[in-house]
Amino acid sequence: MSPTQKLPISEARALAQSIADAVGVAVLGKSAQIRLAVACLLARGHLLIEDVPGVGKTTLAHALADACGLAWRRVQFTSDLLPADLIGVSVWEAARAEFTFRPGPVFSEVLLADEVNRASPKTQSALLEAMEERRVSVDGHTHTLPEPFFVIATQNPTHHAGTFDLPESQLDRFLMRLALGYPPPDAELALLSGHDRRARSAIAQVSNRTQLMQLQNSCADVFVSDAVARYVLKLLTASRNHNGIQQGLSPRAGLSLLAAARAFALTEARDYVAPEDVQAVWPAVAAHRLHGKDARSLPAAIVEDLLRSTAIA
Repeated sequence: MSPTQKLPISEARALAQSIADAVGVAVLGKSAQIRLAVACLLARGHLLIEDVPGVGKTTLAHALADACGLAWRRVQFTSDLLPADLIGVSVWEAARAEFTFRPGPVFSEVLLADEVNRASPKTQSALLEAMEERRVSVDGHTHTLPEPFFVIATQNPTHHAGTFDLPESQLDRFLMRLALGYPPPDAELALLSGHDRRARSAIAQVSNRTQLMQLQNSCADVFVSDAVARYVLKLLTASRNHNGIQQGLSPRAGLSLLAAARAFALTEARDYVAPEDVQAVWPAVAAHRLHGKDARSLPAAIVEDLLRSTAIA
């Protein structure tokens, strides 16, 4: 089957659920976050996972790549990481009397940027073109990245030592930001009592590159009514008029919200977006794009208040 084809809604939903179930073997007690991560992948977005060390951020990234049968590379972001270490470099080959481009780890279907906020702003900016344009430019030449291309970045909370705040332009390239948190007691007990679920052999491959691209193509056909589009516009306007927000959501954020809602609707086996889909993805899509007037971070209560105070009709 061709990657340009699309899957019927029922098949698409079943495959998306299979991916989520496979990831759930490694990441226990986090079904809601896993489902959002799958929707982010289906919407051709990029995912930022922010939380304290040791709660399964990297495990989720590995499991999602393995369940989809995608080739992935991991880069440990550090303060001395250079842009060339990420995107590649041109090397002079004397035998051929020319420069040859040697691709960096960004040339992979899934790039795991581990602890991305430990790198300098200069290195973080090297990801901007790759994430937005799906290509990189080196020495005047443009190189296309693989398809699909999915960045899963993890970061520690910004108050941790040795971290840099991600600039707004970088944050906006991430379709969603998720926090895993500690697992519920029953899931943590199962983790403590069982085998090491980080073992890659425990994660079943339930999809492949072609099927994943067909799933992504199917998302584009999920219908958005005028009523739902007006609801999204109301949410954008409310964010711009809220007294506690420094700067409201942009039109691009609105497009991101609809893309995520389309993917989430597909996981519900529907070929149209309902207001509930917008509400389900709203915190993950909106929170990292908004900043409070008194501090860079935005209280979760404000994000929920925007949703609660905005009428659907």
